[in-house]
Amino acid sequence: MDFRDLDVWNLSMDLVEDVYKVTKALPKSEMFGLIDQMRRASISIPSNIAEGNGRQHSREYINFLYIALGSLLELITQTELARRLDYISSEQSLLITEKCTTINKMLRALIRAIKKDRVR
Repeated sequence: MDFRDLDVWNLSMDLVEDVYKVTKALPKSEMFGLIDQMRRASISIPSNIAEGNGRQHSREYINFLYIALGSLLELITQTELARRLDYISSEQSLLITEKCTTINKMLRALIRAIKKDRVR
């Protein structure tokens, strides 16, 4: 299956767009801090899903999915920090974290499915 057909990849791409829109309004002093970190973490999620999908062995694919998961958890933390610093609203934070929660479940389900398929 092509990675572009995966719902988790498509939702992750939507998340990247949301993060870019939200971080556009952050203070310019955060350009090389929180803005950069949030954008990099968000981009890493669909990028690692895609890269893992292109790997030859399922073990490698799973490793890239775990990297995507780590980036997702980083983004949740960075989003919470941005909210605590009043850089983003509670509504903006909720928009991002709700998508993150869904992607988290989808990534974990995909990892389980690949592991289960590997056992067969």
